[in-house]
Amino acid sequence: MLRLVAQRLLALGPLLLIVSILTFSFTSLLPSDPVDLILGDTGTQEQHAMLRERLGLNQPIHVRYAQWLGKALTGDLGTSFFSSVRVTDAVLQRLPVTASLTAIAALIAIVVGVSAGIAAALRPQSLVDRLATLGATVGQAVPNFWFGLILVAIFAVWLRWFPATGFARFSESPWNWLRSVTLPSLALGLASSAAIARQVRSAMVGVLQQDYIRAARAQGLSRPRYILKHALTNAMIPVVAVLSFQITVLLGGALVVEQVFAINGLGTLAIGAVRQQDIPMLQGLVLVMVGLVVAVQIVTDVVYGLLNPKARPT
Repeated sequence: MLRLVAQRLLALGPLLLIVSILTFSFTSLLPSDPVDLILGDTGTQEQHAMLRERLGLNQPIHVRYAQWLGKALTGDLGTSFFSSVRVTDAVLQRLPVTASLTAIAALIAIVVGVSAGIAAALRPQSLVDRLATLGATVGQAVPNFWFGLILVAIFAVWLRWFPATGFARFSESPWNWLRSVTLPSLALGLASSAAIARQVRSAMVGVLQQDYIRAARAQGLSRPRYILKHALTNAMIPVVAVLSFQITVLLGGALVVEQVFAINGLGTLAIGAVRQQDIPMLQGLVLVMVGLVVAVQIVTDVVYGLLNPKARPT
């Protein structure tokens, strides 16, 4: 298992290097000039030249990339062109917001999806199975931002059980934090739970027809024991890949749902950077998001290796 983790970590460096090259190259091809966006039409040629020199935009792209990469390796992702805020500080300030939202949504997706999939697999072609399949189909079809608006209308505006907007930090008030992340996490998690439920149901139906499950039942094992210990463990092997993909989807969906609930996370930061064409902020955000996705993939590989010994390197 340690060898598997080491292999994944060794592959992380080249991947992030390639992503950094592509990100830096693409952002340098933006049609707008950051100096023109900052100074506007009122700046003189001397002011444009001074600002371009101060930002380092008068140097060749390979020199700028080398300087940026050297600083990035030390944790310095640059400084925003417009707010003069360090990109690392801005990302670290918003990252706990998006991470907590994604984590709660993933927990909801796993609990609801696995439970619905098991219930449907245990009674194939029954009413429970049909309802679970219908719910999974609707859940995958409904956009999470639209579902978020419905939740706000019902539980925030009409019933007033939860706040409609904003985010409370856990350190300030755990109860207010839980109330603030409930609706956006539901909007994210229930959509992903639909895909997980379909995969769990398909995997469980196949596993329950295997000979070793029949043998376990013939030996007198209780139903909860052979379902949870034998059937679910083996059924979760193909489901882990779906979980990895869905967590990545949740991370991207959180950037959109944050706009619906007016949450100042990485999504708000990214949209603001795109509108202003804040190149250092965009470069830093892309690099951090890719790092988070790769971290999820590494954890998934470890879990998959624990469930399936054949996937471990020899």
